[in-house]
Amino acid sequence: MSSNKETPIKTIGFVFVVCLVCALLVSFSAVQLKPLQTANKLLDKQTKILEASNLLDFATKPGNDIVATYNRFVEAKMIDLDTGEFIEGLSKQEIDMFDERRNSRDMSKSDKPENDLAGINRRSHDAVIYLVRNGGGEIETVVLPIVGSGLWDLMYGYVGLEADLNTIKSVIYSDHKETPGLGAEVLNPNWKALWPGKKIYNDAGEVKAKLVKGGAKANDIHGVDALSGATLTSDGVTKTLQFWFGEEGYSPFINKNRGGLK
Repeated sequence: MSSNKETPIKTIGFVFVVCLVCALLVSFSAVQLKPLQTANKLLDKQTKILEASNLLDFATKPGNDIVATYNRFVEAKMIDLDTGEFIEGLSKQEIDMFDERRNSRDMSKSDKPENDLAGINRRSHDAVIYLVRNGGGEIETVVLPIVGSGLWDLMYGYVGLEADLNTIKSVIYSDHKETPGLGAEVLNPNWKALWPGKKIYNDAGEVKAKLVKGGAKANDIHGVDALSGATLTSDGVTKTLQFWFGEEGYSPFINKNRGGLK
């Protein structure tokens, strides 16, 4: 009789021990895998920056690799978005580990934009940009991170600019939740190939880069074909560019450096 009364207690105890062991194993695995996850995240970012700089083909040739190519040609720098000034005195590790998403959730490190065209809710005070040099040490590309609303969620990407800080070399999206075959066409090589040579600003300094429903005209130096069947995603891309190259985005930095970066 007493044995039967002890059965529920034994069962509960057994379940508790199993749960405890499983929890310890999960925690141990998470701790052990953290460095690998961090390294993979950094490698993915470096890959996208090289793609935005037109260096990915070079980096993947035999004898080359992503990390070595990135370290050879790319210099990451942090800027204050409000002033457009570089923030000096930071270590390479601090810059590499900068997380715009985390900063934008921290009210002490972010602000709510006055004109939130991109639909981001809050914008980090700072941003990391990427200066990409050629073999002679001259800056050929400046890669600027962007984020804005698509149809389903925020879309993260990069815009590669030529040294004039106006001519587009690339628009590369790296993280999104758009619908395959529609909004996800931002990853289509044919669509990405439409961007090189387009201009962000007109002669008056106004942001004019945009997606054009029905297709951009051949002489349109600012327009790119909209994504077929993905009106909201296309509008999101246009508004993202308008925001990030406006006064609450990179405009202060660009205006300070139109004469040339060194």
